[in-house]
This record gives sequence, structure tokens and C-alpha cells, in this order.
Amino acid sequence: QVQLVESGGGLVQAGGSLRLSCAASGSIFSINVMGWYRQAPGKQRELVARITRGGSTNYADSVKGRFTISRDNAKNTVYLQMNSLKPEDTAVYYCNYVDYSDNFWGQGTQVTVSS
Repeated sequence: QVQLVESGGGLVQAGGSLRLSCAASGSIFSINVMGWYRQAPGKQRELVARITRGGSTNYADSVKGRFTISRDNAKNTVYLQMNSLKPEDTAVYYCNYVDYSDNFWGQGTQVTVSS
């Protein structure tokens, strides 16, 4: 089992910034991918960004150039720096951990961007 604890969501005005954090604990394998997904009301959950333990990253086109994902392997923590936020970024953001056999989700943190 892997436990994911997220923090850093909140309310921000358009153009502002937020930083999300997700700390993983439990049975963490050396080869894993951690990432952030989001789900807006009435929409499907979608990938925002993900990062391998080695530092390779993928981003949704909608956030490229505005969001940056990073991780601290020593702390088993992944971060999402969100800049130039837009109202359409409003969603519940979920941390995700995947290794060769398991897939775990955090409880989600609300991000609301006001216009």
C-alpha cells in the first residue's frame, strides 16, 4: 500500500500562482511514476503532468509553459508549481502514484481560480 497526502490547494485570482505538494509513504518501489490529474465538475479526470523517478516529464498541452512538475526522491514528494492560472484550471487535483503493479490516488485538493 502507498499513501498519498496532498496539500497546497486553495482559491486564487486569475494570473496567480499555487504550489501543490504530494507526499508518498508506504511500500514505495524504486521505479515509479508520480503525477497530477484533475477533474472539473461534469468532466472526466485528465492528466495534468507526471514525472518519473529519473526526472522525465509529460504535460497536458493546456498547461505547458505555465505548470512545472518536480519531485524530491529523498522525500518521496512530488510538486506542481502552477503559474498564470486561469479560471479553466479550476478543478479537484489528484496526486497519483504508479509502479509496476499498483496504482494509488490521493484524496484530492481543490483549486479554484476566480476571474
